[in-house]
Parts: sequence; C-alpha cells; structure tokens
Amino acid sequence: MPGAQAAHRKGPVTQIEQETLPWSEYLAIRKKKRRWETAMTIPMIVLGFGGGVAYFANLDVDPTKPVFNMDPMVVYGFATLGCAGLGYLFGPVAGSSIWRMTHRRTMRLIEARDREFHQHIVKNRVDPTAQSATNPVPDFYGEKIGSLHDYRQWLRDQSKYKKKAFFPEDERSLS
Repeated sequence: MPGAQAAHRKGPVTQIEQETLPWSEYLAIRKKKRRWETAMTIPMIVLGFGGGVAYFANLDVDPTKPVFNMDPMVVYGFATLGCAGLGYLFGPVAGSSIWRMTHRRTMRLIEARDREFHQHIVKNRVDPTAQSATNPVPDFYGEKIGSLHDYRQWLRDQSKYKKKAFFPEDERSLS
C-alpha cells in the first residue's frame, strides 16, 4: 500500500503526513473497531433476551386462546428468543456507534483511509462469478485484514484463488 513507509521516516513531519493516517495505524484501528463491534454483541444479546423475558413474562396467558394456532407459552418462548436474535443483530451497530463517538477527532482521517482501502480491495479482489460450493471466494470484502501482513496474505490468497479458479488442472502444482 502506498505511504506505508511514511510512519517510519525520521525528520520533520510535513502537512500532508499530518493529514493522512499511516496504513499500519489505520489497519490497527480497523481491527480494534471490529473487536468493539464483536464485543458489544454479547451484552446486546443479554439485553434483548432480558427485555423479551421481562415483556413476555408479564403478559397474561390464557391456555384456551391459542396464538397463531399454537400454545401461547411456545409462541412467547420463540418471541423471547427472537428478541435475543435482534440483540445479536443490533450489537455490531451499537459497538460501531460507541466506537465512532470515542474516535471523533480522527474520524475524518479514518474515513479517508476507509475509502482508499475500499478502492484497493475492489481493485485486487477476484471475480466472484467463478466461485462454487467447493471453491468459495476468500474474504471477498477484506474484513479479516488487520495488519499489513494480513493485507499481503489477502493478496496472495486472491492470487491463489484466481489461479485455482481459472486453471483448475494446475491445482496439484499450487499445493
């Protein structure tokens, strides 16, 4: 990635370097953001499940009146699990929002690097039309990239996939 060496140079820092985020730092920030999103999933599942239990446990249940032609306790049980599922879906959103609030000062730089990173990913990723059930595309969106080493490995994986997808007879030589 261009500009990766700018963080290791000694001497006066130029205005352009102050306004850009080094790739290694950007990727570390991106990895931390992903961890925040993942970590917030657990409390949101617990909150969703707790909210579902609190709501559905206080409803009056009449066993003679089925809900959706089923026993009301079964329906309420599935609805409570549905609340936990919504918590699972809302967890990364909440984690991302909290992370963005704590990194307001650098958001402009991070968003600029996000756009540039996305352009690198789009330019270097493989064509997904060649994928199959036995040959899925490796990390199509580059979500697992958390360092320059991971990015280089991602590029190697994309190259290996291209060779495997378009030259299947050479598969034994790639291993």
